[in-house]
Amino acid sequence: METVEYAPEIEALLEDSPITAPSVAGDVRDFLVAGEFALAFDTMCSWIYEDELSIGEEYHERLVRLSADLGSRDLITRMRELVSG
Repeated sequence: METVEYAPEIEALLEDSPITAPSVAGDVRDFLVAGEFALAFDTMCSWIYEDELSIGEEYHERLVRLSADLGSRDLITRMRELVSG
């Protein structure tokens, strides 16, 4: 995956995420604009995990795939507990 492809994928994950706080979404988008894709991804995942927001299996799988390139694998593994039915 090329670097230029990260922004759209992270933006799609953000749009599909359970995050509702505009400030958090704004922070993630600011990191994307700055080209800080790993930081944007980690910020989004950290908020989901810390707020214990429920995610679906397919969403978690998307996170796992992107974490292979962007890191945060340990966090993504821990996020498995947030997957709902």
